Amino acid sequence: MSVRKSDFAGSWYPGSASDCREAIEEFEKDRVPRILPEGAGLGGIVPHAGWFYSGRIACSVISCLRDDTQPDTVVVFGRHLHSGSANFIMKEGKWATPLGELEIDRELGETLVSEFPFRVETASDYEPDNTVEVQLPFIKYFFPEAKILPLGVPPVAASLKIGERVGELSRARATKTLIIGSTDLTHYGYNYGFTPKGVGKDAVEWVKTQNDRAVVDLMLQMDAGEVIRESLKNGNACCSGAAATAIAGVKKMGAKHAHELVYTTSYDIRPDSSFVGYVGIVFS
Repeated sequence: MSVRKSDFAGSWYPGSASDCREAIEEFEKDRVPRILPEGAGLGGIVPHAGWFYSGRIACSVISCLRDDTQPDTVVVFGRHLHSGSANFIMKEGKWATPLGELEIDRELGETLVSEFPFRVETASDYEPDNTVEVQLPFIKYFFPEAKILPLGVPPVAASLKIGERVGELSRARATKTLIIGSTDLTHYGYNYGFTPKGVGKDAVEWVKTQNDRAVVDLMLQMDAGEVIRESLKNGNACCSGAAATAIAGVKKMGAKHAHELVYTTSYDIRPDSSFVGYVGIVFS
């Protein structure tokens, strides 16, 4: 079975198994306490910066989704896409991580490709993508036997149909599935060409309490369509298609509640005139 390499290992996150385990163990010491009953979690929203900035948040979400019954499949929606982009999928093979390989859920992938238009990537023909890859060592660590299905969806209403179908198929199968949406929030500062409030503490406060809060609140309301519309209007989620489609999927699986585990920004970790917002959300 062909294996896709880890393009960001050793840069965005540790490149060896021992270093990955050590980092995750450190994140676990400082993670947000579990807030769900065993078995209640259906999915979540995670950030995708390098682990230095947002690894603790992603780790907290994925760790929180653990229960006594390990998932059979983890579906990960991601990709930096615009409204005119294609849908992306890797529907077979394996994806390498420093902690071991993750097999693609071919059955689910083939079903989706038969129903929706996708640009199909393979282990040797693909565009490197951090939004999904930085989550994979966490998935391998916490769910070592799980398969994955990596998908890229643009910020358009049609993407929500894909999420809904994933949710329907997941409920119909005699297996357990988790759905994760990967997105960062406002990219603020001169590095990103976005400085509506200048620079300094007032700009940081505006991002935290207004711009990011607007889209986070919609995620917590599980309003997938409005998440996309808000992000396109105010630039406060770089992969809103992924986040919104994950929301559509978990709702079809029966999710009724959204729990905000943690919100922070790269400014809180390393102050700079350019910074990015991050949130971790769990759905149940």
